[in-house]
Amino acid sequence: MKLNSALSLVAMGVISVLQVSQAAPVYEVVNLDEYDLKGNLADTRTGYGMGVNANNEAIAVAKGKKKLSTSDVDNDDGIIDIEDGIAPEEKITYSINKPIIANNFTFNSQENDPVSPWTPNFESINGSTPPADTDPADPTSVNSVDSFLYDINDAGIRVGAMTGKEKKVDYTGETEGQDYWYYRDFEQRGFVKDGSTEVPLLPPYTTYIKDDKTAELGGWSMASAINSKNQIAGYASTAISKYGAERVAACLGSDNTLPLDVCLQREKYPNANNTRNIQYQMRAYVWQYENGAVTGTELPLGLTPGDSEYTFTAQGLGLNNAGVVAGRSHVYRNGDTDNLRMDAAYWSQDANGEYKYHWIPVVDDDVRNSIAYDINDAGLLVGSYNKYIQGYIRDKFFIYDTNNPETKPVTPNDFYNTMSDLSSKPRDINNKGQVVGYIESTHDKDKPRPKVGFLFDKESGEFSNLNKLLTCESKGYEKDAEGNWKRHEVSVEDGSGKTLTYNTDIVVVEANSINEDGTIVGTAFIRKPSYQFDDKGNLVVGDNGKPLFELNGNGQPVTSYLPRMVVLKPNSNGEACTQVDDDDINKPFERSGAASFGWLALLPLIWWRRRKI
Repeated sequence: MKLNSALSLVAMGVISVLQVSQAAPVYEVVNLDEYDLKGNLADTRTGYGMGVNANNEAIAVAKGKKKLSTSDVDNDDGIIDIEDGIAPEEKITYSINKPIIANNFTFNSQENDPVSPWTPNFESINGSTPPADTDPADPTSVNSVDSFLYDINDAGIRVGAMTGKEKKVDYTGETEGQDYWYYRDFEQRGFVKDGSTEVPLLPPYTTYIKDDKTAELGGWSMASAINSKNQIAGYASTAISKYGAERVAACLGSDNTLPLDVCLQREKYPNANNTRNIQYQMRAYVWQYENGAVTGTELPLGLTPGDSEYTFTAQGLGLNNAGVVAGRSHVYRNGDTDNLRMDAAYWSQDANGEYKYHWIPVVDDDVRNSIAYDINDAGLLVGSYNKYIQGYIRDKFFIYDTNNPETKPVTPNDFYNTMSDLSSKPRDINNKGQVVGYIESTHDKDKPRPKVGFLFDKESGEFSNLNKLLTCESKGYEKDAEGNWKRHEVSVEDGSGKTLTYNTDIVVVEANSINEDGTIVGTAFIRKPSYQFDDKGNLVVGDNGKPLFELNGNGQPVTSYLPRMVVLKPNSNGEACTQVDDDDINKPFERSGAASFGWLALLPLIWWRRRKI
């Protein structure tokens, strides 16, 4: 269905206001400290909220450590330069000739934290250490393990994925000054963590064997979700791809002059196009965790491969307490072997306890692909499909009732009374039928669209922009002496000794998890100042030892948005903020393009690199 062309933008705005005026809950950002979000780890650029359980224990990922010593900058302010990006000498790249430097770190946060509510606490995975403890002058202090947390159950058991630790062998090449080659045993491995007990989820396929030759590859696995019965959904490698096998055989051949582990690592690393030579046949998986051990079950693919040499994939991404798994799989749509697609699917157990594959129908034949993210205990599944809408490729959020498999998925209306062209993706659904995710917020056709977090209530059909449900304080406002709302003003001293000011602004851009009480964890953007860097990418520091801000023509700091984990809780006594900024003259200067609100549009691109798919 296309958006009715006769519906004017003015009418759309009226409908949007009418929908928001319904009885949606009011939300408060509860991880605020003096109008600053407690949403990342020290010495990291960003933070992303991933999950929350019934006990208000949240999990998150921090990303992007700067290669600067802590004495060079005031860590409370952080270093932000979104438009210029990370300087070349600060970029983290992968090469067998360079040490492995981690860029993703896990942390938890809880309402009943003994120090302060919702304080980010670093969580070590596979021996990783806090990024704040890294000393660039001491290579042994640099983390080599990337880690991710994706879900937490009510018992506090967490699941996620990690990379292998750095290993090295003596360098015997011809490059002057190089002492070692670097490699690791595996590229990605799922894990379950129960208290301090950490159990890796070994994939079925880890070792290449042909004739009398063997190569340890490590395989690939991912833990995406965990339920109350400690069942874990994810996916794992079951065989190597045809081309991958050829590359391994080359490393085992007589023409290879590198140590075997180093040659294999070169093939496992992503290339300039972000593809890997060694890939795997991937299948959806369920693991049962019990008493510090796991047992795994491979879930059926959505097709019969036969003699095909194609690399087929299936992924488990969510599951409910009955063990029903939501995800996606390669499938010959409608049985047509000329129509290979990656479509949403779910797997459920039959009377004998065996998992069976179920294809989720597409809304029409124009759907290019689809994916399922989560399923609640009532069998309501949420996902999205991808198709052309008004001439552009868009993603649309859908709900599917697995109790009525003969029906098609339903696409809820978002801000209008008919289906819009706004891309939207759900991330989670609770047992009350409340769905959270993100949706585009503008109708621009030829440029990136900013995203905002949404809350959808299936029972009422109400679809809400979470930012329109927030209290004024949660958006960065405070009352002045006359009782009028105004932006909270932040005062900072820069390297010149001057005290400069900018206004607080908080925007929820994605909601990832919602518990039964309605507590939501996700990601928000908060306004921060940008600092000056020289031509070599080094921070410019003033005589007082503090960094210099970039200033606009009026002498005010240039600002940009920075991602932070955000925790939202319903506030029965609060009021949704209706305050609107109407005086742009007093706003801090913002760069054009990606430095300001445009970064909201880029969020899913960043997210793809670290999500569970």
